[in-house]
Amino acid sequence: MPKKFVAQQFLNRELGQLEFNRRVLAQAEDNSIPLLERLKYLCIVSSNLDEFFEIRVAGLKEQIKLGGIATSVDGLTAVQTLKLVRDQAHQLIERQYQVFNKDLVPALSGQGIKFLRRTQWTVTQRTWVKDFFFREVMPVLTPIGLDPAHPFPRVLNKSLNFAVELQGKDAFGRNSTRAIVQAPRVVPRTIAMPPEISGCEHGFVFLSSILHAHVGELFTGMEVLGCYQFRVTRNSNLFVDEEEVKNLRLSLQGELPQRHFGDAVRLEVADNCSPQIIEFLLKEFNLAAEDLYRVHGPVNLVRLMRIPDLVERDDLKFHPFVPSVPGLLRKKGSNIFKLIRKNDVLLHHPYQSFKPVIDFIQQAARDEDVVAIKQTVYRTGTDSALMEALIVAAKRGKEVTVVVELLARFDEEANINWANRLEEVGAHVVYGVVGHKTHAKMLMVVRREDGQLRRYVHLGTGNYHPRTARLYTDFGLFTSNEKICADANEVFSQLTSLGKARTLNHLWQSPFSLHSEVLRAIRNETSLAKSGKRSHIIAKMNALLEPETIATLYEASKAGVKIDLIVRGVCALRPGLPGLSENIRVRSVIGRFLEHTRIFYFRNNLKHDVFLASADWMDRNFFRRIEICFPVLDKKLKKRVIAEGLKIYLHDNCQAWEMDGEGHYRLKTARRSPKVIAQIELLKQLASPSLQSKK
Repeated sequence: MPKKFVAQQFLNRELGQLEFNRRVLAQAEDNSIPLLERLKYLCIVSSNLDEFFEIRVAGLKEQIKLGGIATSVDGLTAVQTLKLVRDQAHQLIERQYQVFNKDLVPALSGQGIKFLRRTQWTVTQRTWVKDFFFREVMPVLTPIGLDPAHPFPRVLNKSLNFAVELQGKDAFGRNSTRAIVQAPRVVPRTIAMPPEISGCEHGFVFLSSILHAHVGELFTGMEVLGCYQFRVTRNSNLFVDEEEVKNLRLSLQGELPQRHFGDAVRLEVADNCSPQIIEFLLKEFNLAAEDLYRVHGPVNLVRLMRIPDLVERDDLKFHPFVPSVPGLLRKKGSNIFKLIRKNDVLLHHPYQSFKPVIDFIQQAARDEDVVAIKQTVYRTGTDSALMEALIVAAKRGKEVTVVVELLARFDEEANINWANRLEEVGAHVVYGVVGHKTHAKMLMVVRREDGQLRRYVHLGTGNYHPRTARLYTDFGLFTSNEKICADANEVFSQLTSLGKARTLNHLWQSPFSLHSEVLRAIRNETSLAKSGKRSHIIAKMNALLEPETIATLYEASKAGVKIDLIVRGVCALRPGLPGLSENIRVRSVIGRFLEHTRIFYFRNNLKHDVFLASADWMDRNFFRRIEICFPVLDKKLKKRVIAEGLKIYLHDNCQAWEMDGEGHYRLKTARRSPKVIAQIELLKQLASPSLQSKK
């Protein structure tokens, strides 16, 4: 029997995601943040919302389509949730464009960075645009007139398109009144205009403006009555029945192209779009009026993410920093295995470099004594030094085993390509367990030393992805602890072979023990509190949604356990409610880096247990994924994790948002006490001193 939960004690997941994006948008509104970084935050909101509609809204619509009337744990049906989501998403997007038009565009213009509007082009600028259109754009355009022989084209997910209203007859005497122009993907959406033409240091023109200005060239002899940009967002969930397919990779390769043409879930149009075109497009995409988003500006603000890279203005960006390398690993030519054998090594990214992880695997690939390497791959990127090192190792005859997660959302294609390349050189490539994504971050090297085999592992909270290691906060641990290494080996065996799960020494693992161990640790603090002892839980994660975990935290709070939760994104728990959660505080830290670390601290009668994990406290992480949670056993490193990963975030009084029982957030602002910005303090403490960050 499924457990019964009180709906009023839980907040809605989808609404929580929109709340998170409000906090990100607040970064774009913050005048203390460098201007081009504020523009990036604005773009991140758009990118986040794209995925929100592609996955979460699409899922709600699918439930409704299938006639689902079940309620989620918060008591709302899919129909009720979708209505609330639409209302709040409209408000959020309207505010986003206000920030763009009223705050960022004027501020950027004041710094010589201008978006040149079509209505304000000079004669010289018009000439330059016309030349660009005929030279770079028109040759790759395929306008499609709509008539019985030319039905509405298949419009790619999130692509830029134009609906054109026409009048007159064409060369064949056809009297079509509408056409669709799909913007070519090979042409950038924002084009830099030379300073001598633009009249400013950095002038940009939108591809949409160029097409608007010259759309008449595509329909010779006809009158263009209107040209309106639009963009459709589609359901991007992949429908692969893992239980039925014989070869997951082949099935996925067949399904991936269809992602671009899933059911439409949102239509974005410019605010000048005519009512008849809106009605036509909504009907064509089978959308309701509530699915329409009219925007005052470009229909895709994500396209502006390129601007900071095109503008060389360091004064308008975050101050650069150099991630440090721990002294132990800094010596040129040092043997990393000897160092790890002597002491566990902890890395805190992005403040400390990801390079030692790359060095570890590259050294293993070259080392004559290394006989085997095993690694999990969730997200690693299209260009990965780690993957290249695994290929080198396989070519050198080492036993290389790679567990590739083919269903890592939006990284499926890259992972398939790596799987192909690894197999070509003789590596063992497996795809984990049907029905369970492999999300654990594990790397193991087996080395022959003094006539026996010794194992070394790296376990992490984040992906093996050098680029995101510069942007996300994560911990990684190197250890040669025999019991932890044996646990990691057992998990690898589960992923590649068959057999019953064994009890592990130190690791908590999903879907077997992680959930029960987390509940056990929470209940242990509850028992200590009931016996009159001081108890404390601090947990840092990306999301908190699993209802039994939340219910167990409520019981702990009622028993007097002090609970501090640092949840970057969605939190379904209601903090601070009398008689239920008055001992629970929830905060979300939004800053320069994306907070990605998962840390669980339990006071445990002064034992101060500290765990790092690949998993959030969500249903999927506990029950539908392969995850690991590992203890930090070294006392010095344990103190580091508590200080750097938890306490400093609880003291942040500038970038921390405190959550109330209704799911609303208030930015914590320093008044009398000194300003504490966790990420800035960690940059000062850990990054190389030559280039420490400044606000």
